[in-house]
Amino acid sequence: MPTISRTEVAHLARLARLAVTDSELDVFADQLDVILTSVARVGEVAADDIPPTSHAVPLTNVFREDVVRPGLSQQQALAGAPRAEDGRFRVPRILDDPDDRTNMGPERA
Repeated sequence: MPTISRTEVAHLARLARLAVTDSELDVFADQLDVILTSVARVGEVAADDIPPTSHAVPLTNVFREDVVRPGLSQQQALAGAPRAEDGRFRVPRILDDPDDRTNMGPERA
């Protein structure tokens, strides 16, 4: 039966950069012990004659068929854009040279 010690929980908390109190260590140790015991029990009942499954019940595709429908024209799509240029959405650059200020929008210049 798996058990996890307070020391191991404290170590895991340090690795996860979690600040836990002494009382939380006891609570977490108990909770993790229940989880580890449950996982061990599942491993005991797993048999070679049972195929692995991803879901307990069979699933079917519930998506609709793709149907071509008319979309927005370029002009309609750009009508609500804050900025457009040459028929495209104009957005501020996020990956640029910090010394190059030629392609920045007015909010960043």
